[in-house]
Amino acid sequence: MAAQIKGPKIFFGWWTVLASGLLSLWGFGYYAYGISALFLPISTELGFSRALTSVAASIGRFEGGFEAPIAGWVADKFGPRWIVFIGIFVASISLCLMYYIHSLWSFYLVWGLLFGTGLNTALAVPLDTAISNWFVKKRGVALSIKWVFSGLSGVLILPLVAWLITVVGWRMACVIGGVVLGVVGLPMVWFWIKSHRPEYYGMLPDGAKMKEEDAHHEQDQDSMINKGVEYAAEVQEVEFTLRQAMKAPAYWLLILVMAVYGLVAPAINIHCIPFLMDRGISTVMAATMMAIMIGASIPSRYIGGVIADRLDIKQLRYAMAGAYFLQAVGLIIFLFHQTVAMIYVWFILYGIGMGAGITLNPSITARYFGRKAFGLIRGTSMFFLTPVGVAAPIYAGWVYDTTGQYISAFVLFAVLLVVSSAILPFVKPPKQPEVITDIRKIA
Repeated sequence: MAAQIKGPKIFFGWWTVLASGLLSLWGFGYYAYGISALFLPISTELGFSRALTSVAASIGRFEGGFEAPIAGWVADKFGPRWIVFIGIFVASISLCLMYYIHSLWSFYLVWGLLFGTGLNTALAVPLDTAISNWFVKKRGVALSIKWVFSGLSGVLILPLVAWLITVVGWRMACVIGGVVLGVVGLPMVWFWIKSHRPEYYGMLPDGAKMKEEDAHHEQDQDSMINKGVEYAAEVQEVEFTLRQAMKAPAYWLLILVMAVYGLVAPAINIHCIPFLMDRGISTVMAATMMAIMIGASIPSRYIGGVIADRLDIKQLRYAMAGAYFLQAVGLIIFLFHQTVAMIYVWFILYGIGMGAGITLNPSITARYFGRKAFGLIRGTSMFFLTPVGVAAPIYAGWVYDTTGQYISAFVLFAVLLVVSSAILPFVKPPKQPEVITDIRKIA
């Protein structure tokens, strides 16, 4: 018989969303955004060029491409709880070890390899899998809440990291981050993230109520799983295996879109504060300006989730195309008028588009291919995106090292954003596979 989760009448999936959000708040605060504040202090003290300093973040993205399919497979096959727990533990230890780095190889090992491995396995595919397992009709909103928290990391944690650097130095700033991540994050994972979809615990996705005649009879596990599949079918969601997904043009077109788009976001995240400081802006003010960009993304992260839940499956691609195009518009405006005032315009428009795109991306994957192999499908997609994620920050650093500015890199990024938005209208929902296999068959 299906086990029952005892406790408050709040649907348990919302606790998973809260845990995912808080972990993302702190983890992305250091990994995705904090590196921009740490970038110059580390490169200056240890004597690294900007291209060499960028390599550490690219190592994390490189290994993340190889880890994502494995993490996705583990999350689908055995559940996301343990892999998230191990990832948070490794990330916590890694941040503490940053106190001891004094060479390029140790920086690459600790930040690039260990910290990157920890957060890649914890905050990326497995957390999205955990949320996608527990929600169908409310999935967009659930994912958007996680991404709102991750956006708040740029507004709250990035300035905090910048402030800590000025008060206790970059080494102790990293140690503080590691201690908080371990002491707070590990219990959160253990209690608020479950190993399976809600049907295994006698519930339907979204906390939906069962029919009256079913509610009065205890349901066995197979019966609950079938009811969950029927529930998802109400929004045209079908369960694909990885092999079935890879036969669909939509799978490869989404990878192409994300490959084009994936050159932009990591490079801007890492080089944003150095770019602003080159224009005479202080560290704390530069972090504040970057926080404005991320803050502009926060409402649109939630709105993107609402849109994902409201739109018909055939319309999702157009919403995502609009989000990417808005980012391009912001950057193009700055390129034509390179003033501090136009930086604010760029950051706000870019942030709004970025926020909606962040939520719509996993939502469209889940709506197109279903829940059972979500982690494996998304993880395998990320494997193919590895080269661009690695190359982008290094390329931007190389452009600066050879030209003394970032403008030519920004021109390329604007073009790529336009191209990605132009491809998306062609990413049509896949046709239903000929055979719908058992939910336990993910490959």
